Amino acid sequence: MLPQLLRCRNLVRSVPWRRCASESSSTKDDVIVDFEDPDLPLPEYPKRPDEPLAKRKQRLLYQSRKRGMLENDLLLSTFAHKYLKNFDAKQTAIYDELINGVSNDWDIYYWATGVKPTPEQYETEIMKLLKQHVKNAEKITRLRQPELTYYRQN
Repeated sequence: MLPQLLRCRNLVRSVPWRRCASESSSTKDDVIVDFEDPDLPLPEYPKRPDEPLAKRKQRLLYQSRKRGMLENDLLLSTFAHKYLKNFDAKQTAIYDELINGVSNDWDIYYWATGVKPTPEQYETEIMKLLKQHVKNAEKITRLRQPELTYYRQN
């Protein structure tokens, strides 16, 4: 493990990087990483076709809370708290694909808030419901994630 860390440290040191304080400074030596690179391999999210519905809802409830960015944590956790328990198997699968099939959480945020157009593949009834939730017509204050709720199959 230590040799790998040392190689990474040396790699980072070898990359020329300069942060410019003003617009008049040159940025031609800056390294820009393009994550939209089609050659960049993205891991595929493993499909779980045999997962029981109740277990899938529990997993999605947790994943909706732990997105890695506070904006989506708040939006998706409140959305899942409000709607997930009433989703059928098909709707749950669509929601699973939405939050786990997209490689960039900022895309979900921009689509839900209307900043960017939603790709046709993700323009589903669940996305429309999420966009409606984001508009917050009820004017509910969403400063914290809701308490965890466990769904049991009847």
